[in-house]
Amino acid sequence: MPRGHLHLDPKVREEAKRRLLSAKGHLEGILRMLEDEGVYCVDVLKQLKAVQGALDRVGEVVLRAHLKDHVATAHERGDVEEIVEELMEALKYR
Repeated sequence: MPRGHLHLDPKVREEAKRRLLSAKGHLEGILRMLEDEGVYCVDVLKQLKAVQGALDRVGEVVLRAHLKDHVATAHERGDVEEIVEELMEALKYR
């Protein structure tokens, strides 16, 4: 269910974008590594772990903003059940 009146804070959006661009750069680096037939498995695994960590940090930033800006104020808006269900749906993919 789209929440047209609830938006991601612009500062959080910019931070998430910056972090994702960094992760994209690391991912592109991994792809370049894989072009090298002599690439060492553990080096690839380390880089993959770094990208996963970066993505997890983006998720944390966005989740924190959602909790602070939308979940904490759901009672005031009268949409607690909807907000909780949305969040549970999103978290099941983690």
